[in-house]
Amino acid sequence: MPDQHHPAADPPSDAQRALRSAIDAAARELGFDAIGVSGVELEPDERHLETWLELGRHGEMHYMARHGRKRSRPALLLPGTLRVIAARMNYRAADALPAEPVLADSQAAYVSRYALGRDYHKLMRASLRALARSIARLAGPHGHRVFVDSAPVLEKALARNAGLGWIGKHTNLIARDAGSWFFLGEIYTDLPLPADAPASEHCGTCSACLPACPTGAIVAPYQLDARRCISYLTIELAGAIPEPLRPAIGNRIYGCDDCQLVCPWNKFARAAAHPDFRVRHGLDAPRLTTLFGWSAAQFVERMRGSAIHRVGHERWLRNIAVALGNAATSGAVLSALHARAGDPSPLVREHVHWALAQHRARA
Repeated sequence: MPDQHHPAADPPSDAQRALRSAIDAAARELGFDAIGVSGVELEPDERHLETWLELGRHGEMHYMARHGRKRSRPALLLPGTLRVIAARMNYRAADALPAEPVLADSQAAYVSRYALGRDYHKLMRASLRALARSIARLAGPHGHRVFVDSAPVLEKALARNAGLGWIGKHTNLIARDAGSWFFLGEIYTDLPLPADAPASEHCGTCSACLPACPTGAIVAPYQLDARRCISYLTIELAGAIPEPLRPAIGNRIYGCDDCQLVCPWNKFARAAAHPDFRVRHGLDAPRLTTLFGWSAAQFVERMRGSAIHRVGHERWLRNIAVALGNAATSGAVLSALHARAGDPSPLVREHVHWALAQHRARA
């Protein structure tokens, strides 16, 4: 997406620079790796979003269209909003096994690297609220609200306008000094803080992310068809995964990172500082057959406090069944599938039967 035009702003005063320096220091103390300040003008992004919705590329994510233009007009969501403070927090777990060998092992399960540790929503939200309180102590009371995937917010566009990075051809935000392995959060505020300059683009002629997408979801530079995206298929989609897309999912049971793994800017990615993002329950390289044996109670017990918990046990089994269908045939794989061939869930049964049919076809 091309950069927006932003008129030149008056240079900040000494007092404003001192305030911003103090806010930056407070953000660092709270664990944020970078913050920036954006205005609320998102007209080009609004047109991009409306075109994407008209094409139906949001699939069953009806919430993307539910709130009208509140997503692209911050002051409609929170009246009085003048600025958006965008915050970035790295999530790459230093203790995680490398992604590539896990993806190459068909009997291992691949979990998107952002979900290896604890759910980031509560941590980010609490940290943003603490930052808002710090800002109130520094600048006085202000009308504000914090967001972490919790409302209609165009977080990547706002983060770009706040100078935190540019939106890459895979539609993720990329920072020159940190790659793309980070979470975003926002504080909407009525404080007239000086806005930062938006980030410029640095993808250049690189298009490595487009052919890297296993299902061809990046249909053109800066254009994602979520209906083909493995993250959508394994997390957002409630029903059956379309059969033509199942083989390309491979062993990815929760999300997908392929477009980020090939991005050359991620050589600058930094490990997460917060201990909550360390690997839990061996999710960096678990065995498919082990995860497929979890009962509903075991799933809840082990995934409580994880972003994975929201998909529920049924979708968890659906996803693993697809991965087992794509795995190399072995006695353990076949035994695991047969054990769930009579699962109470029609959704799980259908995907198990598909998986068994894949092994019969390869026999």
